[in-house]
Amino acid sequence: MPRPVTNTGSAVWNGDLKSGNGTTTLETSQLGSFPTNWKARSEESERGTTSPEELIGAALATCFSMQFSNMLAENGTPPTTIETTANVTFNIGEGGITGIELVNSSTIDGIEDGDFQRIAGEAKDGCPVSKALSGVEITLNAELA
Repeated sequence: MPRPVTNTGSAVWNGDLKSGNGTTTLETSQLGSFPTNWKARSEESERGTTSPEELIGAALATCFSMQFSNMLAENGTPPTTIETTANVTFNIGEGGITGIELVNSSTIDGIEDGDFQRIAGEAKDGCPVSKALSGVEITLNAELA
């Protein structure tokens, strides 16, 4: 019988949106707290600050890589390395997150490109974070290294 697992992140925000600032914390893993502000979200993150979009990108890249790894192993072609980046686009004028591009480079012995592309697409569509983000278009650019 499945057992639900809950992971927790938290945030504290001080002040108004544009001049305020906050901290987001990885509560479950206790790996740290990270400062954030409007500039990091609406202009460009500066070193030492993060944004919700960066955190979403990290979550999606991790989830996709894990899902892809499992599917490749089930295919009899376990990966040596899977490297994935998720570029999350935030557009204030269009109402927020307008798209996510997954970029993947993988080293896998004994797989044909057609099977690689098919499994990568299935992993993109099947990973739980992709499903949670179903309201946003997610594209995939995957290549064998």
